[in-house]
Amino acid sequence: MAAGPASRSGAVWTEWVSTAARLGLAVVWGWAGLAKIADPAEAAQAVRAYEILPESLVKPVGYALPFLELALALLLLIGLGVRLVAAVSAVLLLAFIGGIASAWARGISIDCGCFGGGGAVDASKTEYLQEILRDTGFLVLAGWLIWRPRTRFSVDGWLAT
Repeated sequence: MAAGPASRSGAVWTEWVSTAARLGLAVVWGWAGLAKIADPAEAAQAVRAYEILPESLVKPVGYALPFLELALALLLLIGLGVRLVAAVSAVLLLAFIGGIASAWARGISIDCGCFGGGGAVDASKTEYLQEILRDTGFLVLAGWLIWRPRTRFSVDGWLAT
C-alpha cells in the first residue's frame, strides 16, 4: 500500500526538524571544541575544577575533549552516522549534566568550561541551573536524532540511495 500525501508530508516535516536538530547540535559541538582546542591546558584545568577524575586522567580528558567535540560536530555537519553520533552526544551531555550537578551539590564554585574557560569562580558567578537546562536542551536535540536520524542534505541519505 502506497503512502498517502499526509504521511509523505509528515516524513518531510520530520526530516526538516531532524536536519535543524543535526545542524544545531553540530554548531554546539563545533563552538565548544573550537573554544577549547586553542588552550588545552585551560581545558584540562576546567576538567580538574570538577574534582571528579583522578589527576592521572585530567590532562588526557581535558586535551582529548575538544577533539571529540570537533569530531562530533564534523560528523553531524555532514550527516554521517547521525544516530550513533547523537547517541555519543547524549552520553557526553549526560556526563556534563552529571558533572555540573555534582559540583553544584558539593558546593564547588566553578564555571563549567563548556565553551572555553572554566575553573574556580566566586560563588555568586556560578550558573549551574542555566548550564543544566542548556545541556538538557542539547540532550533533547540528541534524543530527537536518536529517534529520527533521517535528515536532509546528509551523507547517510546519500549512502542510502
